Amino acid sequence: MSEKPLAIGIDFGGTSVKTGVVRGHEIIDQAPPIATQDFDSPGELMQTMIRTVEDLRVRHGSVRAVGIGMPGFVDFEKGVVFGLTNVRGWENVPLREELQAKLGLPVAADNDANCMAYAEWKLGAGKGRRHLVCVALGTGVGGGIIANGQMLRGAKFAAGEIGQSSIDYQGRKGHYGNLGALEDYIGNREIARDAIAAYEAAGITKHIEDCSPAALAEAAKLGDKIALGCWDGIGRMLATAMMNTCWLLNPEAIVIGGGVARAGDLLFTPFREHLLRQLSGPFKDDLAILPAAFGHEAGTVGAAALALDEAGL
Repeated sequence: MSEKPLAIGIDFGGTSVKTGVVRGHEIIDQAPPIATQDFDSPGELMQTMIRTVEDLRVRHGSVRAVGIGMPGFVDFEKGVVFGLTNVRGWENVPLREELQAKLGLPVAADNDANCMAYAEWKLGAGKGRRHLVCVALGTGVGGGIIANGQMLRGAKFAAGEIGQSSIDYQGRKGHYGNLGALEDYIGNREIARDAIAAYEAAGITKHIEDCSPAALAEAAKLGDKIALGCWDGIGRMLATAMMNTCWLLNPEAIVIGGGVARAGDLLFTPFREHLLRQLSGPFKDDLAILPAAFGHEAGTVGAAALALDEAGL
């Protein structure tokens, strides 16, 4: 059996850009992260990314393709970045064209949540499934959808933004004017803010660091009733959004990853209970609810896998 080809995956985040050499589901080498906010323009940052890739290619000359996941809207077919959520200046940037010209390798560019979903679909918890919804829970809520064995990207390559789906038509006003967006309730900051309010209502003062998802998980494991209630609420809100998604798409599996999902059963148990009681037979029978196989490496692995597949390698 021939050895799997090598690709380089780039996970572009608001804080740092992580670059790794990937074989199958494993990252076999990594470059030091690049601080995203240290650069004044897309051009400067792209030059540093190119040098980083070239440094890795010195050690891994058989790299065949490069994939990159971006935290915003990307024209997948043209490889143009329309705009990024937390990084200024990245508007209508021809990312794929620039990288291909300098690197001489096939390049694929996609939304970062799609790259996470691609990793889970092709190599992780959702491997072998044809109808799959992936959710990444962290600072925000990202999503990726596989339908009929294909990544669902939509008319403008923006499909899968589960975090912007509403769980309350009279709810909090979101960044785009939408009301009750899921990520305005179960993003990291929002979880902490609401937990502080829950403790305050019980006459207990807590600080932001006491109410991060990780801190709430530790408190809940020790039997803290308020923390346990917070996790039940998080599970309920996620279930509301995913209930709508299930009625719309009828997936065979839901894969949940990201930092908030590290809470394990504290999240998955109430989520499963609240979700299944809102679905009928064809939508809940045999529905698999799965923790993601990849952690913070999902974007890198998925971008590399996507690049190889798009290049036909």
